[in-house]
Amino acid sequence: MTQTKHRGAGPLRVAITLGDPAGVGPEIVVRLFKEGNLLPGVAPFVVGEARHLEQAARLVGGGVRIRQSRTAPDSPTQDGTIVVVEPTDFVFQGPLDVGKVSPACGAAAWAYIRRAVGLVQTGEAEAIATAPIHKEALHAAGCPHPGHTEMLAELAGGSRVAMLLVGGGVRVALATIHEPIARVPSLLSLEKILDLLRLMNRFIPWFGIDRPGGPRIAVTGLNPHAGEGGMFGDEEERIIAPAVKRAQSEGIDAEGPVPADTIFFFHRQGACDAVLAMFHDQALIPVKTLDFHAGVNVTMGLPFIRTSVDHGTAFNIAGRGMANAGSLRAAVECAALLTRNRLAQSVASG
Repeated sequence: MTQTKHRGAGPLRVAITLGDPAGVGPEIVVRLFKEGNLLPGVAPFVVGEARHLEQAARLVGGGVRIRQSRTAPDSPTQDGTIVVVEPTDFVFQGPLDVGKVSPACGAAAWAYIRRAVGLVQTGEAEAIATAPIHKEALHAAGCPHPGHTEMLAELAGGSRVAMLLVGGGVRVALATIHEPIARVPSLLSLEKILDLLRLMNRFIPWFGIDRPGGPRIAVTGLNPHAGEGGMFGDEEERIIAPAVKRAQSEGIDAEGPVPADTIFFFHRQGACDAVLAMFHDQALIPVKTLDFHAGVNVTMGLPFIRTSVDHGTAFNIAGRGMANAGSLRAAVECAALLTRNRLAQSVASG
């Protein structure tokens, strides 16, 4: 695993990647800085290209100043000033066709991510928050990765990673992500669930959770009513329950399988600190229902903190001045929280 460097003092620098420039990424970035009220002690800056921010600034009515720099800022900028660090190995050519899939935009998004990872690896930034990218555009650009998670894992030296969604008082990790429902049972295994519980046991405390026995993690069943004693499926008895038992034997405070239709209510009441769900919609429906505009996607397992907006490029509204920056703001604030607590825990443990 590629290790990152961290300085011991100064503001926490969060690199915000611009995402696919044909999507809403440039607009929500400009809107974030225009609205201001950013967290004290945090110095967000943008990894992308100034020309796309300038175009977005005209769209949202100005109110920002864009300043190019070769390095990340050493202190928070004044409200409305956006420091932009451009990639060193890519320059966008030609006009930008907003709202359209293009290889040029896929290549741009890929370049911004490479540059941001390089900055955290050399200690010029402490965390990354990403604006949305488009999988079809990445593929058209020849990128070998289907999305952020796989790309970041390789750039970080092959880290084993997992997705965690945060929003509406819910923290939920996913055992499987973008898979057909019919394939999900075959993708679950005792070892996979156990590895995820180990990862969550290390990661969840960085949200500021300090329990003597570690975070409390609930594990959902796959089937309705967690299988109802085998009446609705046997994955709970064959796979999930044994994985939870193994985790408990290692000192992890895990419980399950529990019914997915009730656990999120009890999670919000404080019964657990996080939930491990078995498939995509089981996890995302509660988050998006409870906090549609400010959900955050977190990548666990990287040697640095990475958060992201919990929405796509929204080509259907890109260029119309309608995009909401709430999820990006939440992603930057979540990155700051996790990084601060991670660094504090590292100092405390020596």
